[in-house]
Amino acid sequence: MKRPNPTSIEKTFRPDEIIVSKTDTKGIITYGNEVFISVSGYSERELIGTPHSLIRHPDMPRVIFKLLWDTLAEKKEVFAYVKNLAKDGSYYWVYANVTPSFDLKGRVIGYHSMRRKPAPEAVKTIEPIYALLLEAEREGGMEASSKRLEAMLHQEGKSYEEFVARLHRRYPVT
Repeated sequence: MKRPNPTSIEKTFRPDEIIVSKTDTKGIITYGNEVFISVSGYSERELIGTPHSLIRHPDMPRVIFKLLWDTLAEKKEVFAYVKNLAKDGSYYWVYANVTPSFDLKGRVIGYHSMRRKPAPEAVKTIEPIYALLLEAEREGGMEASSKRLEAMLHQEGKSYEEFVARLHRRYPVT
């Protein structure tokens, strides 16, 4: 499926709506709720069986997804602010919570993601950080972006998870 060209049009959804999706261990979408279908602009048929990266916005630094996948590989949940790309090229921000799904023997069989509407103030805080990470990525690849993220977090004295949690608590969605 061809990825759309990004526009400057922002989509939004209500604070009481939750975007839900499930993927297999390789990130292939196995389920999407009605809110996900509506906000992404893709039909259920277009989403199911497609890599979740279909909605990855080019403004998102790869280092954030590396952090996400590294955390999931440790069988831990992860929270992140993510800018997504809709089918029509518009974008929408989410506060994502991704957790591994396990079988009865404790093996990871997929991932479950719940995404909420983030507070505008949180997005205003995270957007310039992601822009700096993306700039570092363009100049020196993933390693440069990772080093810049580590330096920022070190300066804050927090892990990414702690930084995101603090930001979410500071700017709750109302």
